[in-house]
Amino acid sequence: MPAIRASADLRNKYAEISDYCHSTNEPVFITKNGQGDLAVMSIAQYDFLLEKLDLYSKLADGLKDFQNGKHESFDKAMQDIRKGLEI
Repeated sequence: MPAIRASADLRNKYAEISDYCHSTNEPVFITKNGQGDLAVMSIAQYDFLLEKLDLYSKLADGLKDFQNGKHESFDKAMQDIRKGLEI
């Protein structure tokens, strides 16, 4: 269940909201005049979500390449990886 707090709580109970975000890795939704306005989360959780989004984007690109015939055999890919690791 998402945590929903009024905008005044962000000012008056910042430490409580910060502790919640860090301990649960969940965002807190802030309302303004009864309407959703912001989502607050820890920087660690934000970075995690960005990394996840980047991974999903790369997977989608790879799937598109595969569907368009742009792929090679496992053996060839491993050969290229090993060659790239040579110094």
